[in-house]
Amino acid sequence: MSTAAPHPKRSTIVLGDCARVLAALPAGFARLAYIDPPFNTGGPQRRDRMRVVRDPSGTRTGFGGARYAVERVASSAYDDAYDDYLAFLMPRIEASLRCLTPDGSLFVHLDRREVHYAKVALDRLLGRDHFQNEIVWAYDFGGRGKRRWPQKHDSILWYTKSARDWVFEYDAI
Repeated sequence: MSTAAPHPKRSTIVLGDCARVLAALPAGFARLAYIDPPFNTGGPQRRDRMRVVRDPSGTRTGFGGARYAVERVASSAYDDAYDDYLAFLMPRIEASLRCLTPDGSLFVHLDRREVHYAKVALDRLLGRDHFQNEIVWAYDFGGRGKRRWPQKHDSILWYTKSARDWVFEYDAI
């Protein structure tokens, strides 16, 4: 584990297809890469961006009973179906690895559909000794099926570029 001083904080967000953006970024500049790809649900996905403002006559209730008005300000959609998901995912992961420092970490956020296949592919790419942990992101929203256990978690696979030298800031937890 590295005890080196953290890199200076930067506040740059780059928007774009990571397959193109990552190639334009410098090598070895980041200590952390967080990959949050589509989950290969088999159908279209739609995302709405909302603006929420406190309003006594609003339709939503928040903390402490406060009321809020909600307005949709943008929406986007994409097709989330892949015949060969790993052929889509792995080149993007490989491109992100080029950007990591020698003591950097890779976090890959997936759900039950592809996490097992991605873990095996990452073990082959990086080596099993670079796998640090599976972080289970449990949540309690959504429906509760009566015919099977509800799907109430995602997985975040944590790999490190080095098998022996990485950053973990325990005091920051």
